[in-house]
Amino acid sequence: MTTTAPPKPVIEAIPRDRIYARVAEQLQAHIVEHLNPGDMLPPERELVRLFGVSRSSIRDAIRRLEAVGLLEPRQGVGTVVREVSADLLLTPVTNILLQKQKVIHELLDVRKVIEPALAARAALHASAEEIAEMSAILDRQEEKVERGELATEEDTNFHQAIAQAADNSVMLKLTHMLMDSLRELRERSLEVGGRQIKSLAAHQRILAAIKQRDASTAEAVMRRHILEVEKLILQKL
Repeated sequence: MTTTAPPKPVIEAIPRDRIYARVAEQLQAHIVEHLNPGDMLPPERELVRLFGVSRSSIRDAIRRLEAVGLLEPRQGVGTVVREVSADLLLTPVTNILLQKQKVIHELLDVRKVIEPALAARAALHASAEEIAEMSAILDRQEEKVERGELATEEDTNFHQAIAQAADNSVMLKLTHMLMDSLRELRERSLEVGGRQIKSLAAHQRILAAIKQRDASTAEAVMRRHILEVEKLILQKL
């Protein structure tokens, strides 16, 4: 029994700027034409060879198709094609991404409004037990950073602990939503060289202000921290 090699995607020359966006468009077209839900995406090294671009461009393109729901990463398996709606298949990925980018901008705006205020409230309302929990979270974050591990979970937990200490259930729910919605982009921002150390230092300054019951400093330090993270996230879009 002979096996037929999988069809190769039709590749056009890609300009050097925004390479990953063009790769995402061509990869989407290849998936729609030749793959079915549940099929595995070709290995990264094969995509690098086919598209003639760097691994980072391939990874960014795959992430964007994951973000719009066309692909799904599965632990221990690889990247799998998802069952998607006809609307997605007929809509250029660039249009979908523009809509998603607008939502991300709006989520970041909400974060800038809410989180500095939460830090100020935490400085006034946090109990000794809540402050101790924040300290424990930062200890775990520091240990991971020193080992060179990504501390996304501790980063999330610290911000949620501040929301908890602010003693406002609605803001706490909003914070959970923001952390979940921006998780992938926040994780990618932490992968930037030196970013984890800066993030840890910012968290430590925020906690110091909370411990001192200094609401204005806690608010100001949190605002600077959020603006720095926002800048990195927007660079990753």
